[in-house]
Amino acid sequence: MNDITSREDIINLVNLFYEKVKQDDKLSSFFAHINWPKHLPTMYDFWASMLLGERTYMGAPFPKHMGLGIKSEHFERWLSLFHETIHENFAGEKAEEAKQRSASIAGVWQYKLGVHS
Repeated sequence: MNDITSREDIINLVNLFYEKVKQDDKLSSFFAHINWPKHLPTMYDFWASMLLGERTYMGAPFPKHMGLGIKSEHFERWLSLFHETIHENFAGEKAEEAKQRSASIAGVWQYKLGVHS
């Protein structure tokens, strides 16, 4: 298994992850309204910026998630699916960094939303 080393890897990771999210009983309802052709490239840019140092993402993701009713259990499931997707498809330093960064993001957002466990 290869590490996450390119934008193509990011695209693969994001696409595989969101396919799981769309099918997940706990998470799919939060994403039912998503315009996927618009949202996915934003997620590619976000993770490429985080992991590859690209300067392609210039958004503010947190405000868009406020008021959605997201609870700690949803973050736990999101994180579980994200880590599962990485584990199934990638191995290496960047794959581990993706897991660490996603856990950090989930922790900060839970704290900001007041839903941390």
